[in-house]
Amino acid sequence: MTPGKWVRIWQDRLPDVPLELLQVSAAEAPEVLRDGRADAGLVRLPVDRTVFSAIPLYTETTVVVVPKDHIVAAVDQVAAEELADEVVLHPLDDTLGWERPPGQPAFERPARTEDAVELVAAGIGLLVVPQSLARLYHRKDLTYRPITGVPESGIALSWPEDATTDLVDDFIGIVRGRTVNSTRGRRGTAEAEAKDGKRSGKDGALVDTRRA
Repeated sequence: MTPGKWVRIWQDRLPDVPLELLQVSAAEAPEVLRDGRADAGLVRLPVDRTVFSAIPLYTETTVVVVPKDHIVAAVDQVAAEELADEVVLHPLDDTLGWERPPGQPAFERPARTEDAVELVAAGIGLLVVPQSLARLYHRKDLTYRPITGVPESGIALSWPEDATTDLVDDFIGIVRGRTVNSTRGRRGTAEAEAKDGKRSGKDGALVDTRRA
């Protein structure tokens, strides 16, 4: 996630209110929001709708990470079934919510996506992840290609429903592109947008999390 643009707008509009960014894993994000260590988060869907409000932002491309000399590196895109004979690593912090990952399972599941990337570099197998994670753990000896027929990851702005403060409303407005002179009420707009998010999540428009 690259929230730099939103941070700059915040600093222009609210120069006296510091905005601190925290980077946590997808698995940690709900607990960080729940216990108040962060007011809002850029998280992966789905979220617990009984606790959190969420505004879906976009759906991320899923890619397969391979060594640069692998045959997959020679094509622009690959289908999941084309990995049937490949060892595909499935880290314990996986964010795609598989029913069954493609390819052949490795002897052991790596603990973290970062560890799985190291195993790809060692020639142990391939790795299917959201594109942002492939970028986050980029290595010069690896590359990645889009893969079809696999789950995708939805990204949303989320916050505890019972903690919708005016400052959270301000950040929602920035993310949604509202101007500083917008005449819409902050709280009413936030509630309407949260309801829109709930409808989007319910109908499956956005699926399953990147590191926030």
